[in-house]
Amino acid sequence: MLMADGQRLLVKVTRESLPQIRDKYPFLYLERGRLEVDDSSVKWLDADGQVIPLPIATINTLLLGPGTSITHEAVKTIVAANCAVSWVGEDSLLFYAAGFLPTADTRNLKQQIRLAADDDKVLEVARQMYARRFPDAELAGKSLAAMMGMEGQRVRILYQQKAEHYQVGWKGRQYVPGKMELSDITNQVLTSCNAALYGILCSVIHSLGYSPHIGFIHSGSPLPFVYDMADLYKEHLCIDLAFSLTKELAGRYNKQVVSGRFRERALQMDLLTQAVDDVQTLMGGGKRGRRARQ
Repeated sequence: MLMADGQRLLVKVTRESLPQIRDKYPFLYLERGRLEVDDSSVKWLDADGQVIPLPIATINTLLLGPGTSITHEAVKTIVAANCAVSWVGEDSLLFYAAGFLPTADTRNLKQQIRLAADDDKVLEVARQMYARRFPDAELAGKSLAAMMGMEGQRVRILYQQKAEHYQVGWKGRQYVPGKMELSDITNQVLTSCNAALYGILCSVIHSLGYSPHIGFIHSGSPLPFVYDMADLYKEHLCIDLAFSLTKELAGRYNKQVVSGRFRERALQMDLLTQAVDDVQTLMGGGKRGRRARQ
């Protein structure tokens, strides 16, 4: 369901907002309620006491947010309908785990593996990604290492440009895993926004039947395809936002302010729809006929 409810990326599920049987939707986000089975169909019982039947056969993945519970019988029914389940943070800004179906359609995963196993195809996908950041550059014939070098230089210049534009001191990207507070405010906001972006993209990639573990540019990391995709959106969603907020935060990190501004930007760029279409296009599936409504 497409998001556009104040500061929320994902709107509350109602009978009216549910997908029609003729549609197939990548994901449905649920929070603060219970999933159970009644008369062989899955029902959603929300915090207001509403009971909403869910058309599980029309959904690729259920994203379960904070305050959700699910019965064993509901899991069995959902799996039988080839609908996956993922556990996420609020608005899918964090991704925790995914349930894999023993009978899941692996067509998209096979396509991703075919591309990743062919060095020439890997370069083609990488060039498509880099072309988004270098629209005027001639990338034909360039190696992956050369394009990665171009990107590294571009990002270093971008950091400096943003620091000068927003009049913020900048000593470089710094992040100590598990000790975010040791970084300066700009780096703390960058780290938080990056994590939120990774969470959303993990949900999108899983819901479409692709793997976050099979990348085309990044390697040697837990979620290379997520990092590949994230680089398409970081400039506006993470980097510009971090520098623009630095003075406003005045040396004190504020989670509510950062997450609120991130949501605003994600809504403005229609991130969920954009990410679904970009993944499908890069993997050779083209854009979907209908827009994502989550």
